[in-house]
Amino acid sequence: MLRLTWVQPEDLVGHELRQAAQDGRDASAVAARWRAAGGHEAPAWAGASERPASRRLRLLAEELLDDLALLSSPSADTEPTDLERIRALCPDWPAPRPSTVSPARLEAAWLGRAAGCLLGKPVEKLPLTGIRLLGRAAGNWPPTGYFTARGVPQHLIAAHPWNRRSATTSLAENIDGMPEDDDLNYPLLNLLLLRRHGKGFTTADAARLWLDELPAGRTFTAERVAYRNLLDGLEPPHTARHRNPFREWIGALIRADVHGWTNPGDPGAAAEQAHRDAILTHTANGVYAAMFAAAVIATAATGTHDVHACLRAGLTVVPPGSRLADAVRHAVRLAGSHPDFDTVVDALHARHSPVHHWVHAVPNTALLAAALTHADGDFTGSVSRAVSGGWDTDSNGATAGSVAGLLAGSPAALPEHWTAPLKNRLSTSVGDFDGTGFDALAHLTHREATRP
Repeated sequence: MLRLTWVQPEDLVGHELRQAAQDGRDASAVAARWRAAGGHEAPAWAGASERPASRRLRLLAEELLDDLALLSSPSADTEPTDLERIRALCPDWPAPRPSTVSPARLEAAWLGRAAGCLLGKPVEKLPLTGIRLLGRAAGNWPPTGYFTARGVPQHLIAAHPWNRRSATTSLAENIDGMPEDDDLNYPLLNLLLLRRHGKGFTTADAARLWLDELPAGRTFTAERVAYRNLLDGLEPPHTARHRNPFREWIGALIRADVHGWTNPGDPGAAAEQAHRDAILTHTANGVYAAMFAAAVIATAATGTHDVHACLRAGLTVVPPGSRLADAVRHAVRLAGSHPDFDTVVDALHARHSPVHHWVHAVPNTALLAAALTHADGDFTGSVSRAVSGGWDTDSNGATAGSVAGLLAGSPAALPEHWTAPLKNRLSTSVGDFDGTGFDALAHLTHREATRP
């Protein structure tokens, strides 16, 4: 039986009810109708429940999703999605100070993104306890190299199985170049977007590119819903809102790197570019996460700021009263207060796990900020901490690796045990990029960074 993940109406209702609770909408009447009809909670980890709902329950789910969209949100004024309203709430919006970025620094960023993603791939979707047990059993905790099954007891692997799609390509003993991953597909797509349309691209340009170049099966959560909405004839930014309970999840953040890489020294421009991309699929905090990441990366790309200044720059483009800004500030304070990062992670999980799904932008952006803060710019420390915190391990590892790679400045500055297994080769289903080397990608990115 084919159960396409992230689009089944009977599963979306539970996620939307959770989203309503987070942004302050009173959904109690809708929740009561759903439960009285036999509706279930959203799957905790998987993208779809095991069995389809009856036709009656599915029709009710679609009706209730539309009813939920009509509820007024108390957070709308402090968490807008419109760029001008966002800017009006940000008193310290950064002034442009355009700089340059070298191909070598960009290659380190591409390699760092790939290595961090690859570190997190085999433990994606695992609970934090399982990740820690697997790493410790292999003598690799906190992880200073790729995860391995060597030396790990079978009963432990049975209790906490590696990610089934990734173990064959991302455990240390299996790595043979960089395998395909959405965390690398999206930077490639955005590189294509800039090559075709330049930095003045529109959200509609991004949508058309997706339909041309991105296989629907390579999308997940908010991206898959938005893709479905495009095929149903909806236009952006409505594609981000219609029956899309994942619109504040992490998907837009993982698309932000190229916007930062191509605007060195101009975090405001990077954030605006990321905004135009993000509103295809996301709203509010989901958009802020992308803007934050783009601004951090644009600041890091100059090579003249430490990681703490980069994170501060990221917060200047996020409404200060938003949940995402509050979570990032809290995470940075935590990371600066505890020498043991596991203690920081435990506190983050205690605060966020009862409220948010493991792919939501708020906890994952907080973890990313904590990891970068605690590692103080060190590459291994950054990707290790980002992945060791659980939640969306490959995405957090990728963004941490991108930032730390930029700060390192060149491929030679990255530890060889991270970069050598990548073999300067990336697998992807996007465009003509399959098998492309990271050095070639860096030169293509540099070309877009220097285009007028």
